[in-house]
Amino acid sequence: AGEDAGVIAVADGALVVAGDPVTMTGADVGAHAVLVNANDIAVTGVRPRWFLATILLPEGTSEDDVRVLFSGMQAMLKRHDILLVGGHIEVTTSVRQTVVSGHMLGYASDGVFLRTADMQTGDVILQIGTAPVEAAAVLANEVAVAEKTIPAELWQAALDALNEPGISVIEPALRAVSLGAHALHDPTEGGLSAGLYEMAEAAGLALQLDEHAVLWFEPGIALCHSLDADPWGALASGALLAAFHSDGAEAACRTLIAEGYSVAAIAHAGPGAGVSFTNGQALPRYERDEVLRLLGTL
Repeated sequence: AGEDAGVIAVADGALVVAGDPVTMTGADVGAHAVLVNANDIAVTGVRPRWFLATILLPEGTSEDDVRVLFSGMQAMLKRHDILLVGGHIEVTTSVRQTVVSGHMLGYASDGVFLRTADMQTGDVILQIGTAPVEAAAVLANEVAVAEKTIPAELWQAALDALNEPGISVIEPALRAVSLGAHALHDPTEGGLSAGLYEMAEAAGLALQLDEHAVLWFEPGIALCHSLDADPWGALASGALLAAFHSDGAEAACRTLIAEGYSVAAIAHAGPGAGVSFTNGQALPRYERDEVLRLLGTL
């Protein structure tokens, strides 16, 4: 629990593997599947290299629909230098919208990889990238009635959020490792809340959270509030949690900001369990992701 990928020992290295489906949206689902799976590999400190996709199409899907799906997928693969190496595609009555179940692989030739569980007492947790970017993209593409509830410029930004600012954490994850990060985590379903709790539980530590330092994506916040959802518990792909030793965190933060990343120190790790704000109040946990909860009521 809390680890984003599995690692298989092989001769002279380590094969890193992950699998994740995209089921909540049919918008640009091929590209979306590439990114969420690539992120799970990148947070082990290994570059994602090979992708497989099982694609389930609802009845009535046209050839043009399939071409659009593969066009988006291939564009995202090319952007991140990842190869599509296999998979499966079929039309089935078992789905009402297109579902892509992806599998990503990476290879560490030196056998070195990071675990979320490697966070240590005294670590500073940097948030790299804003949240909830993924929630903004899904809600804007799936809940059309919300368009009139937020300003037009925020709505358009939410519609485009998969591409700008995007949900990939590949490059920031690998850059964070080069600057000394020794534990990374990719908050996804359950939002920043789930990501922070998963990180704490994997390491067997407590996190004290500075809620005022958290980096929020304004279109995602606006959509969540307009739909009566809590952004703390909403899909958070696009944000990265990175643990640094306290004596290196500030320098890493400055470097990342200078390189154009949105970065803030949002938490400290210590003995104990759970995630709490600086006033001692526990960060709320969510039985179900807030986006999933909303879509289930529509």
